[in-house]
Amino acid sequence: MSDIDFLSALSARSSSKMVLLVLDGLGGLPRPDTGLTELETARTPNLDALARESICGLIHAIAPGITPGSGPAHMALFGYDPVRFEVGRGVLSALGVGIDLGPDDLAARVNFCTVEGGVITDRRAGRISTEENMRLCVKLAHIHVEGAEEIIRPEKEHRAALVFKGSGLSELITDTDPQHTGLAPLRCEALPGGGEAAERTAAMVNVYLEKVADLLADEHPANMIVTRGFAKLPDIPRMSDLYSIRAGAIATYPMYRAVAKLVGMELVDTGMSFADQLEALEGAWEEYDYFFIHYKYTDSRGEDGDFDAKVACIEEVDALMPRLVALNPDVLAVTGDHSTPALLAGHSWHPSPLLLRSRWERRDGAEVFGESACARGGLGIFQATSLMPLLLANAQRLNKFGA
Repeated sequence: MSDIDFLSALSARSSSKMVLLVLDGLGGLPRPDTGLTELETARTPNLDALARESICGLIHAIAPGITPGSGPAHMALFGYDPVRFEVGRGVLSALGVGIDLGPDDLAARVNFCTVEGGVITDRRAGRISTEENMRLCVKLAHIHVEGAEEIIRPEKEHRAALVFKGSGLSELITDTDPQHTGLAPLRCEALPGGGEAAERTAAMVNVYLEKVADLLADEHPANMIVTRGFAKLPDIPRMSDLYSIRAGAIATYPMYRAVAKLVGMELVDTGMSFADQLEALEGAWEEYDYFFIHYKYTDSRGEDGDFDAKVACIEEVDALMPRLVALNPDVLAVTGDHSTPALLAGHSWHPSPLLLRSRWERRDGAEVFGESACARGGLGIFQATSLMPLLLANAQRLNKFGA
């Protein structure tokens, strides 16, 4: 695992270009009837051609056996130790929808969900539309709880951000999302060591959720919310200062725009499709040294448990890869932030496949881009925090260490 202060001390300026393309949740598990993962099943002639020009490997977002959330997984890809620089999911959701956070504000991520007979039957309320989400947030904006000002804003589909603005609030409280269907929404509780502030904050959250339940009682399928990732804004050093780079982020989902903004990237305007993202990349090519491009839909389809739909998303990206390759970045890396196997319908601990193309890296003989080929790759299996040093080194942006 790299040390960000050590890496920063070695950073050097250069005119080289780096591109990190993250296909969210890219890694998968083999379908029993074929023995092939989603990536290995997909027709990917362009990614396969890139693999033949690259050195490949597998990366663990956190450590072997640890299933990562999207926030810490991306922090690791950017070179930050995700345990040292822990960022709560609520902060990312709030920043992603444009809520300015003060040091005392408490943020949480929200899922609209379906509750029937007292238990959750759908944690995503059928993935309601963002427009429906907006309507429901307007309805909930009338709620007020003593002790804080409440802001709830739509993120995308069933997701929203909730912020309590006040003083004396504690982030040492529990989630109310049980993470599984067939269970009742949880009550918010103070965590050990949270003291009176946590007790008071948890009570305030529970009063708020009781009012939500009353207001949404006649709605369907989104008749309740669950919350997770209560957090306050952390102090994070900026990538531009650490690595002497101008970094641009091309991401469509608010959460990933938020994590990019948190580490000091500038957000590049883009439409929702991968073609839109490539157009944004082409338009901003001269403005930045480092580009982070985030493609969400591989993860969404994996979470849905839809193997074939995830395959189709990978093939959609592959078909457009020649546009990215035509820009001829000095360093190009393609990977996932974590694995989201359709067979598990959720994030998993399995390492993500990686290809890294640079004139300074040897080829390792990979013929295709897939988990099995990457497991035999020259980079081996390593932690994601070591990817940023590799990108910088191949971009000729790291000085020698020692005499």
